[in-house]
Amino acid sequence: MKIKTVFIILFFQFFISCSSYEEYKSNVNFYNNPDLFHRSMQKLTDIIVYDIFSPPVASRIYVYPSIAAYEVLINDYPNYKSLAGQINGLSSIPKPDFNKEYSFPIASIYAFINVGKDLIFSENKILSFQEELFDEFQEKGVPRDILERSMDYGLLVANHIKMWYAKDNYKQTRSFPKYTIQRDDEESWKPTPPDYMEGIEPHWNKIRTLVVDSSNQFMIKPPPEFSLDKNSIFFKDLIEVYEIGNNLSDEEKEIASFWDCNPYVSHHKGHAMFATKKITPGGHWIGITKIVSKKAKLNLMETIYTYTMVSIGLFDAFIICWDEKWRSILVRPETIINQHLDEDWMPFLQTPPFPEYTSGHSVISTAAANILTHILGDDFEFLDTTEEIYGLPARNFRSFLHASEEAAISRIYGGIHYMPAITYGVEQGEKVGDYVLNNINLKNKLISKK
Repeated sequence: MKIKTVFIILFFQFFISCSSYEEYKSNVNFYNNPDLFHRSMQKLTDIIVYDIFSPPVASRIYVYPSIAAYEVLINDYPNYKSLAGQINGLSSIPKPDFNKEYSFPIASIYAFINVGKDLIFSENKILSFQEELFDEFQEKGVPRDILERSMDYGLLVANHIKMWYAKDNYKQTRSFPKYTIQRDDEESWKPTPPDYMEGIEPHWNKIRTLVVDSSNQFMIKPPPEFSLDKNSIFFKDLIEVYEIGNNLSDEEKEIASFWDCNPYVSHHKGHAMFATKKITPGGHWIGITKIVSKKAKLNLMETIYTYTMVSIGLFDAFIICWDEKWRSILVRPETIINQHLDEDWMPFLQTPPFPEYTSGHSVISTAAANILTHILGDDFEFLDTTEEIYGLPARNFRSFLHASEEAAISRIYGGIHYMPAITYGVEQGEKVGDYVLNNINLKNKLISKK
């Protein structure tokens, strides 16, 4: 009797296991749906906004989880190549046991979330999302052994990525000295109203780059020499900002607001103060990546590849730009206009707390646009809805270059940059984007244009 009972139990366990496995196989399209990864990236963006990370730091939070997800998923796609040996300091990624079955889509998302959790403050938010997502996996019949094995492998790769980025100098720069204001030097950057925040990330050029050789690889000509002589180039640039700011059209205001991407805008009314949280410039381009990946109907591998390439470009572009910002340490228009032209003048946008030259949005937008153009083509039209969540209407762009050009010029409409920072920022961004594309080879062939 006991033998018979054991046999029945084993039979039903086998039957249930087979049924679960068949259900899992029948739902393979669910696990390979790129929307799962889009949701994961959006959750990371939401937490970056909530935790108020600065633009350079946000670029770091985007890139490492993306690389982790990419390195896991390429096990399902042999025509894709590892980044190990192609980006600075990344050694060979641990391989799975190919004699056993994994769900690499699940493993890739687990690696993404695990690395992301290590880089943000609000761990509970990303853990809640992970629990919600993995409940969905179980509802779709993922056998426990495959789920656990896939999570173990995702964690293995995540830990490898963590050990790698632990040596990128980020932790060391947290203890470096803050920028000391040169109070007797008019041309040097100083904190601006209304909060007079200290300068953000003055040592970001010490962060290890991914593809470019060094933070100063793409040094450009210095900004025009500071001068209040009315015939000087600098003074003419200053007047240009002042006059544009005084005569903004509704369209120019809309463009400036759309590309503001200031993660922390403070509002003061009497003694009361409240803040508006928004995405960073890099976060805006991550949002664009989502929109165009979905429009192009990229599969999961193509989607993660695209996010990874864009995030690498953003990361290196911020290092290149911040190297110049804290070399030239040029004063913002608001400071000089208030001191010498109009003490009541205010820029349309709140001035960010770091030096003026070059324009960060010009650099990173151009780099991202170059990379997306390479992947999806020159004339990829799209409706950018990224800012709708912040109450701003969507804008339509004929191409990625069109979007990056508008992002760049928006900074003079906003009153926060002189024109040379925009012009030469675009030049820097082109160089970074081209360098990333010319020095990373992840595929044996390009994504087909959809």
